[in-house]
Amino acid sequence: MSTRQKRLLWLAPVLGLLVQAPFASAAIKQTKGDFEDKFRQLDEVLPTPNVYRNAAGEAGHQYWQQQVDYVINAKLDEEKRRIDASEKISYHNNSPDTLKYLWIQLDQNKFRDDSMSALTTTFGGIGNRGPATQSASGDSPAKLSMGALRRQQFVDDHELGYQIKAVESAGKALHHVIVGTLMRVDLATPLKPGKSVDFTIEFGYNIVEEDAVSARSGYEHFPDDEREGGNDIFLLAQWFPRLAAYTDYEAWTNKEFIGRGEFTLEFGNYDVSMTVPADHIVSSTGVLQNPKDVLTSTQRKRLEEAKTADRPVFIVTAEEALENEKEGTGKTKTWRFKADNVRDFAWASSRKFMWDAKGVEQDGPQKHVMAMSFYPKEGGDLWKKYSTESVVHTLDVYNRFTFSYPYPTAQSVNGPVGGMEYPMISFNGPRTELQDDGSRTYSLSEKRFLIGVVIHEVGHNYFPMIVNSDERQWTWMDEGLNSFLDGVAGREWDPNIPWGVEPRDVTGYMKSSSQVPIMTQSDSVLHLGPNAYTKPAVALNILRETILGRELFDFAFKEYAQRWMFKRPTPSDFFRTMEEASGVDLDWFFRGWFYTTDHVDISLDRVYKLRLDTKDPDIDLARQREAEMEKPLSLTDERNREEGRKLWVERFDDIKDFYDDNDQYTPTNKDRNKYREFLNKLEPWERETFERAVREDKNYYVMDFSNLGGLVMPILLEMEFADGTKQSMRIPAEIWRRTPNAVSKLVVTDKDKELVSVTVDPRWETADVDVENNYYPRRIIPSRIEAYKAKKSEARTSMDLMQDSKAELKTDDGEGDDN
Repeated sequence: MSTRQKRLLWLAPVLGLLVQAPFASAAIKQTKGDFEDKFRQLDEVLPTPNVYRNAAGEAGHQYWQQQVDYVINAKLDEEKRRIDASEKISYHNNSPDTLKYLWIQLDQNKFRDDSMSALTTTFGGIGNRGPATQSASGDSPAKLSMGALRRQQFVDDHELGYQIKAVESAGKALHHVIVGTLMRVDLATPLKPGKSVDFTIEFGYNIVEEDAVSARSGYEHFPDDEREGGNDIFLLAQWFPRLAAYTDYEAWTNKEFIGRGEFTLEFGNYDVSMTVPADHIVSSTGVLQNPKDVLTSTQRKRLEEAKTADRPVFIVTAEEALENEKEGTGKTKTWRFKADNVRDFAWASSRKFMWDAKGVEQDGPQKHVMAMSFYPKEGGDLWKKYSTESVVHTLDVYNRFTFSYPYPTAQSVNGPVGGMEYPMISFNGPRTELQDDGSRTYSLSEKRFLIGVVIHEVGHNYFPMIVNSDERQWTWMDEGLNSFLDGVAGREWDPNIPWGVEPRDVTGYMKSSSQVPIMTQSDSVLHLGPNAYTKPAVALNILRETILGRELFDFAFKEYAQRWMFKRPTPSDFFRTMEEASGVDLDWFFRGWFYTTDHVDISLDRVYKLRLDTKDPDIDLARQREAEMEKPLSLTDERNREEGRKLWVERFDDIKDFYDDNDQYTPTNKDRNKYREFLNKLEPWERETFERAVREDKNYYVMDFSNLGGLVMPILLEMEFADGTKQSMRIPAEIWRRTPNAVSKLVVTDKDKELVSVTVDPRWETADVDVENNYYPRRIIPSRIEAYKAKKSEARTSMDLMQDSKAELKTDDGEGDDN
């Protein structure tokens, strides 16, 4: 150790009295053996980089993915509500592996009564969507909703799931085995790397009624429509047997489809022909190939006008849709669509649809996009005003944050599904309410719902339809990232709409006992909405606005999107890209937010005001005397004075001595000599430093913080001073790196900046679950109280059954029954 280092250590107790005070260090004591490094590298849990995915989060130089092309001919039987179809599948093996068999997803098998989904559905319980409940105490009956009974009856009354009629290659049957929602197809000869195989599947299935079974697709019946027997809207998705993905990180992704974890799919080219009733309008993934066969010359002209229109143009007007609803026909038309480089294909069909469209010009390879909406009269002005415009707004914002939208169409379709996404097409649910005077109105919440759901579902084109993450495994990679961006887009539309991505929106979930890590597999998540949507969206919002700042975050996020467009990223690719492209170590952030159930709760426990000792006894001892005098007077001494009692030395002056006029705070010459000796021992630079500190007489505040929630985050401070001014301080999360449970921070202010209060996270930026321990001094907690009158018990024993039995019995139409 050098002489200079020794002198600095000697001076530390002198110049560093603030940190040597025992009360300042008490908050950062570490119990032996309980240390947890919140900043250890995330590589401990991430997969090792390799030739397929490198350490920077990019696709490696030997990255590969399979391609699957489809040619499908489908027929919609409206009366039977059934699909029958045949598909030719071309499977291209781009992997380095030889494949002896292929796995096919059969999603419609989920609705079979012997499916894993049906057999593992619990009666009530946490994380269960079902409308069944059971009394915990057992002293009241269990409840089963009408909706649950309706679903049960629909499943009992209909044969659901696929009927696989044939699986063939080159005219020969292929052996195949159905395993729940999957089918293994054994190839005639092993498929070597770089080779392809063609095979066909003939299949059919009965379409589920979405309102009855609560599915992601299905039909909706309108019994009171103008047509005798009513009309239907058909939303067709997960409708054809699709290849499961074969990946570098998992091989076959053949996890059973239970219902929550969505889809892991391959990109490919589609050529799909759909034969439907001749008066139906079809919306679909892809581009219509035969408009002359299915559209009138007027409709084709309108579609052309819409490409350059400032506002949406009706291709099928409300009046024309209403006329379609009245008719019905036994004739059919075949609509043919092609879509290149998509991971899925969905479509919708109904005679109820009106159709509007508007062209969008953009930069990038796809210069022109048609934004379109399809909806029945029940959509009303709500859809006419906001659906297509919301589509356009989504493309505008998402393009800015990711890449130019690469597809030729982006569509919003109204039907029974509340919100679901597929390439180039989305299903969205909000509608208007028919009033007695024939008008259609909608609530503020329905307006907000429509705008929000269209932005969200159209936004899914980017995540995961283009940035092709594994939804079955990691729901947050599409729902969370998309919820973050739909919050950005939404607040650029109307910041007053509660978008659910603010830090305060997740605090209740984060402190709950039923929280699970974001990285939990989809079907095992207890509360999917908070876990897969809100929490990751809030995390990214905080990362952008509070941790990195917009410039660094936006650059890194766009880099991730562009690196992985039309490829399949994993969580490690996202984490590594965000860190590598931003240039900031974020392992602590991703570990805490995505891998744990810690929450944010930073408490400001104490604030100490300290003053630097001058070492001059004439100054320091006088200060000590002043501090002693500020202590409350003894109650006994105060009452003695009030009673006029004199002290003994006041009654007998002759017994006074030196100590009656001098106390322990009286400086002596010995003290003064010691002070001079201290100064003389200082080197010139040390004396200059010390005397300046004494002269400036700054305020030294030590703040003790506790990390009660376990999740390390930056400490954001707002300090208010006696002169009415305020000052902000943003302390990086790394302050917790050595003592993650508690830290103390020294804050120095000028002597005229007297601190009166401190607030942690004053703008609620960090999702702190308890803001009341963020105030020092503590504040009176604002709340409300409401007077109420106790309600009588609703128990049957307390009801006046004698009187109730006299009530007039009413008929089904609400009138009294004279019988």
